[in-house]
Amino acid sequence: MAHRKTTFALFFGNRGMFPASLIAGAREEMVRILEGLGHDVLILEAAATRHGAVETAAEGEVYARFLEANRSKFGGVIVCLPNFGDETGAVSALKRAGVPILIQAYPDEMDKMAPALRRDGFCGKLSIMDVFHQNDIPFTALKPHTVSPSSDRFKANVDTFDRICRVVNGMKDIRVGAIGARTTPFKTVRIDEIALQHHDITVETMDLSEVFARMNAVKTDDPLLRAKSQRLAAYSSWQGVPEAAFDKLARLGVTLDRVVDEFQLDALAFRCWSEIQNQQGISPCVIMGEMNNRDIPSACEVDLGSALAMRALNLAADGPAACLDWNNNFNDEDDKCILFHCGPVPTSLMVDPGRIVDHMMVRHPDGPGHAFGCNVGRIAPMPFTFGNLLTEAGTLKVFLGEGQFTSDVIPDDFFGVAGVAQIKGLQDVLLHMGKIGHRHHVAIAPGHVMNPAYQAMSGYLGFEVTLPQAT
Repeated sequence: MAHRKTTFALFFGNRGMFPASLIAGAREEMVRILEGLGHDVLILEAAATRHGAVETAAEGEVYARFLEANRSKFGGVIVCLPNFGDETGAVSALKRAGVPILIQAYPDEMDKMAPALRRDGFCGKLSIMDVFHQNDIPFTALKPHTVSPSSDRFKANVDTFDRICRVVNGMKDIRVGAIGARTTPFKTVRIDEIALQHHDITVETMDLSEVFARMNAVKTDDPLLRAKSQRLAAYSSWQGVPEAAFDKLARLGVTLDRVVDEFQLDALAFRCWSEIQNQQGISPCVIMGEMNNRDIPSACEVDLGSALAMRALNLAADGPAACLDWNNNFNDEDDKCILFHCGPVPTSLMVDPGRIVDHMMVRHPDGPGHAFGCNVGRIAPMPFTFGNLLTEAGTLKVFLGEGQFTSDVIPDDFFGVAGVAQIKGLQDVLLHMGKIGHRHHVAIAPGHVMNPAYQAMSGYLGFEVTLPQAT
């Protein structure tokens, strides 16, 4: 489920008293290094400005026009400072960049400190950061303060910046689907659509009656139904599942795929009980898990905040996201708990594909056998990032943290997909969540990607982000 790596536009800062050779070397090295890391690059022609770099406001305007001409081709800008770099030209060039900006400065070498060889990028980076701040130009600066492009530390910074760009660009002008109304008992998932719209997030809604009508209208010979049935059959174990339930689930899968295409949804949240069990005789968990496995974030219980958090974490991570409950303590270990849900966890995050069963927690009027679709299995041991999103007084509030799914055993009779999560300062995390009103759901994605997710959401998207873990 690898994301396409970000294409970067390269900017080279200059100050006239420094030798042109520093710019020429940096232009060659940066392109070579970034392409070697799998990134496409855009670079201003060397003849367009003095040395192919930017110093004056006029040269900055040349670079700004270069960005505008290539607007749809890049997702981030890397400001490279082979020498001090002039602040005026940088502001003129990048004040309308509209994408994340990473500021990188070359380090000086102790045996090259004569005026003809020294760089002073250490000082220049601080100056550009200062003037960008004065001009309200958001930017990214990573450790160490100066770093050689040929070093492993720079490669790690590029990876972080790539993830920042993916989150920022992937959370702009998006659509999230609310499929069904919020179930009355779950006031915990209420959300302000106008606050979302002010952050370019549009909510599209569809009633469950329309979903059910579309399911019933799927023709038996529909090639999409045939393909979906084949995909689901290979997705998990269906032993003991009635043929009628499997057919209904395949029809639901086809229907939701068509809804995603029709409304161009980037994520969705589904009303998963109890109408679908009572009227269709199925539970949608496995369908949502399969969608998550294809990087279409699908949250339970019409939790739009979780769907959006899943979208952001999926963009930052190298694998799909899931929506889980903060569900159980794990013995008396303060930093461990059981995270669980009824089965929408993507199988790529599980120990094995699991098995489809009747829902054990939603009671059907006619008794058992009318709610097949839950997947039962265990989450694989792995590092993960977690978080969630709510709206309050027009503000989008997010918390983020990191943890580890362990190999601790959960009893076989524990229903659904679950894993033991170890999180440093878990008790503080839970207190923080409760005190500021976060829901009982949590979005998770594989890997420790809290830093780029935080920088993207707080530095560029305008979300209020907290990191409540103890240190």
